[in-house]
Amino acid sequence: MFSKRLCCNVYAMLWVAGFTLIGCRQPTSSSTVVPAAESNPQPGIVQIVPSGTISGTILFNGPVPAATIDTSMDPACASGGKSQLPTEQFVVNDHKLANVYVYVKSGPPAAMRDNGRSAQSVVIDQVNCQFRPHVVAIVAGGSIEFRNSDATMHNVHAMPTEIGNEAVDISQGPHGAPKMVQFAEPETMIPIRCNNHPWMNAFVNVSATKFFDISHADGHFDLRGMPPGDYVLAAVHEKLGEKTINITVTSQETAKAEISFAK
Repeated sequence: MFSKRLCCNVYAMLWVAGFTLIGCRQPTSSSTVVPAAESNPQPGIVQIVPSGTISGTILFNGPVPAATIDTSMDPACASGGKSQLPTEQFVVNDHKLANVYVYVKSGPPAAMRDNGRSAQSVVIDQVNCQFRPHVVAIVAGGSIEFRNSDATMHNVHAMPTEIGNEAVDISQGPHGAPKMVQFAEPETMIPIRCNNHPWMNAFVNVSATKFFDISHADGHFDLRGMPPGDYVLAAVHEKLGEKTINITVTSQETAKAEISFAK
């Protein structure tokens, strides 16, 4: 008992001083544990490396395509009495682009094997005959919960291309029970459609690691808790395709990134 308590006290003092530590307790979430095989030949030694962050913005150059969705074929789809809704393909504010999936395409081994959010699930609801949110992402092995909050029949039709991600074709009655769908393999921009309402679409992204984000209304994204090293960062838009950049993450620092798309 005494030796364990002493070990933990020494651990705390050395952690504050920034030294490499011999494992006595679990590291905080802001640090990366590097196995001895990668960093030190001595068995039993665990090196704790403070992690870094990538903070970036997705930019859009050029005129924004204007388009609307006509939902008048089904009166139950009207939003606030309106049957003309803006499309979600190009959501641009002050040259910042939303709904872009940002993920790690390649990086240090410690990052590429970290799928710490594999048990997560994400909700896609159907509201006023639109999938909400329009673009989502999960770790491989995670699930999507599809809901129907509308007073009309919907259909969820997913068409993945990677072996291991099964096609989905389920019907949901008005305010029907939620349906859970698991996606096992990494894949980008899996299209989701409603066969009953042809304008309805969404996109599911499946990441090999826990390091991903969807750009927000202001085009911003963050990837936190990243092991230091050199990365290839990818950004994918449903119509504009994929762009990549090289970026380096250092301990306890924030690397800035900008990725530009144009129509």
